[in-house]
Amino acid sequence: MKYRLLLLIGWLSFTQLNAQDTFSIVAVDTVTGEVGSAGASCIDNSAIAGGAKIISDIIPGRGAIHTQSYWLATNQVNAHNRMVAGDSPQQIIDWLVANDAQNLPGRRQYGIVDMDPFGSPRSAAYTGATSMDWKGHITGRNYAIQGNILLNEGIIDSMEVRFLRTEGTLSDKLMAALQGANVPGADSRCLSEGVSSLSAFIRMAKITNHPDTLFLDLNVPQAPYGVEPIDSLQVLYDNWKMITTLPDNQKERAEKWEIFPNPAGDFLYIKVADNADQFAELLISDQNGSELKRIKRSNFSNAIDVSTFRSGTYIITMINSDGGQTYKKFIKN
Repeated sequence: MKYRLLLLIGWLSFTQLNAQDTFSIVAVDTVTGEVGSAGASCIDNSAIAGGAKIISDIIPGRGAIHTQSYWLATNQVNAHNRMVAGDSPQQIIDWLVANDAQNLPGRRQYGIVDMDPFGSPRSAAYTGATSMDWKGHITGRNYAIQGNILLNEGIIDSMEVRFLRTEGTLSDKLMAALQGANVPGADSRCLSEGVSSLSAFIRMAKITNHPDTLFLDLNVPQAPYGVEPIDSLQVLYDNWKMITTLPDNQKERAEKWEIFPNPAGDFLYIKVADNADQFAELLISDQNGSELKRIKRSNFSNAIDVSTFRSGTYIITMINSDGGQTYKKFIKN
């Protein structure tokens, strides 16, 4: 805890500094039109609300922008406006360097990716000479990876390899890229705590999404001391994926039980259809994947006491006697 206190004191010594971020990736999928953003930092919710997520700006159907290293809101807003106006990633970076809000472009780091008017991907990145070592970036046809205050250049190299070699959706590839940086001290400030970072996020937009309601928006703003936030984010992602991509047999099973009210007050009620598969137990976990309550069939009651749960989103899993599982989310007021 002493380390985090010193980190916060150092943070506050920068009068106009809002974030000094580390490793991140932005990418697009030109087939689906999806836009993605993921990253992590040794800055967490105790220093700035939301932790590393502050660097992420997604414009659905167009692209994503990461403004990091001595983050400034003005620079981020300007970058957003330039993308909306039609500038390419390289044009946006050129403009930001020439028009830095503090006239200190050498401090900054940017990663930008978009789809041009014909649907082709474009990417660009920038690492200022006076941002903190180790620093650097890599760009590909549809992605940009960048980091500063890193353990070494192998961090972003590993992220790129994981991104390119992982099969699956764009979100699968982004999550894999973060796992490529899941080593102690990836953000070198976190080495003494034995973790890569203190906060981590992954965000995805479909073409039809509103910027404030993305179809995937997971964030670990602050992990307990010594707990790896990328692993916590992986749990959230795995749960999200199971819920949103249920196989047909699980969808059928999920229709045979319901929870109410949602949002819940002190009690959550469960109604199971007469023709539902026999279930063995219920499991309730939080967004970090931590198990909060497990109820065996023999102790099952339609009313579950959740009065001690904090306000937030939870996952309830019905585990059937044949080992099959179905999932639902509920919100606790």
